[in-house]
Amino acid sequence: MQRICMGRSDPALSRTLIQESNAAVKWLAANGVRFQLSFNRQAYEVGGRFKFWGGMALKTQDGGKGLIQDHRAAAQRYGVTVCWRTALTSVHLHDSRSRSSGQPRRVAATVVHAGGEPRTIAAHALVFAAGGFEASPRHRCQFLGPGWDMALVRGTPYNTGDCLDLALSGELGAKPAGNWSGCHSVAWDANAPAHSGDREASNEFTKSGYPLGLMINAMGRRFVDEGVDLRNYTYARFGRAILGQPDQIAFQVWDARMTPWLRAEEYRPERVERLTADSIEELAELCSRRGLQDPAEFVRTVREYNEAVAAHRRENPGINWDPAVRDGLSTQSSTKQLEIAKSNWALPLDQGPFVAVKVSCGITFTFGGLAVDPQTVQVIRSSTGDVIPGVFCVGEMMGGLFYSNYPGGSGLTSGAVFGRRAGREAARVALKAKVDRDMKL
Repeated sequence: MQRICMGRSDPALSRTLIQESNAAVKWLAANGVRFQLSFNRQAYEVGGRFKFWGGMALKTQDGGKGLIQDHRAAAQRYGVTVCWRTALTSVHLHDSRSRSSGQPRRVAATVVHAGGEPRTIAAHALVFAAGGFEASPRHRCQFLGPGWDMALVRGTPYNTGDCLDLALSGELGAKPAGNWSGCHSVAWDANAPAHSGDREASNEFTKSGYPLGLMINAMGRRFVDEGVDLRNYTYARFGRAILGQPDQIAFQVWDARMTPWLRAEEYRPERVERLTADSIEELAELCSRRGLQDPAEFVRTVREYNEAVAAHRRENPGINWDPAVRDGLSTQSSTKQLEIAKSNWALPLDQGPFVAVKVSCGITFTFGGLAVDPQTVQVIRSSTGDVIPGVFCVGEMMGGLFYSNYPGGSGLTSGAVFGRRAGREAARVALKAKVDRDMKL
């Protein structure tokens, strides 16, 4: 966490995330969330054995679709009421009394159902879990910077920051925290929907195979070290790098040696447009019809890369290529060095047919959010620094955990760990209020 997040992650939040992650996963499994070994996503078969890499061996069955299905089934079993198409418009503290006992409630939330009248829900506790502002072009430009209105939205179109705005202003006056100019953004299919993800395609628009090849921008040049680290530790920030390129696009390129290693769900022809050619020159020509502005530079870039790979191999003949570890196969040698290295997994692109896929930036979630008490995840008030009684915050709406980047899988793990904590604390608040009421009765 500290290495990936620039040493800025709140130590108490990080410690809780890490120490409680194992128990949280087992708790989810006990409540019906189905897990599988992630052979297709987090493992490579090397030397006849599957090697898990990147610190993750588990996935939820059927990905995000399966996770939501299991959560909804658990909510139904426990009698949880779910209101769809319902917007939160305001939150007030200590402004409502129970009709039965006259005891003050801590929180009153006003909501509006689509086509209906405003309704007030009085409760002892409220948990904010409304995500970030990634689906709002205006908020993205305001906080992430110019050009971010052009990013493609990976997930829900409803995470527009409305609840963040509500919590930070007015009666609550919550304290902001975290990296407001930072976000999780990935290499994303340039032909994907612009303003929301596809529920059926789900994560299949992600294009995470860049460590196996090269990423080349519209001017025909590389712009990142594709092999600087395992994919888990680079994919959430490489979307920003793509957004900063001309026309906000890039081409991922592989040769015949690497294409069998690409994840089928991300790169199969039924899901993505694969540009295929027998030579790099022909591939450059195909890419020029999809936005590549300098095909000659594209060819020169690949040739120079191949020369650098060959020079490194001559000096280091004993290094074996291994996609499951940082194998040290590089472009940097004593005789030739590229301006932008490829630090690991550097094999030549010299065996046809060659394949290219056009990608852009897909934004997943934003890193700025509300400050919380690390133990109780109660929201902290900006003016006093005290916690707001009965008000909690978890998930992407909670700030202070991620800065500039994040380790793969830690976002969903954070939601589980801190969501579980918030649930326990909110239940304690409600139970105490019930005990107090019963004693007075």
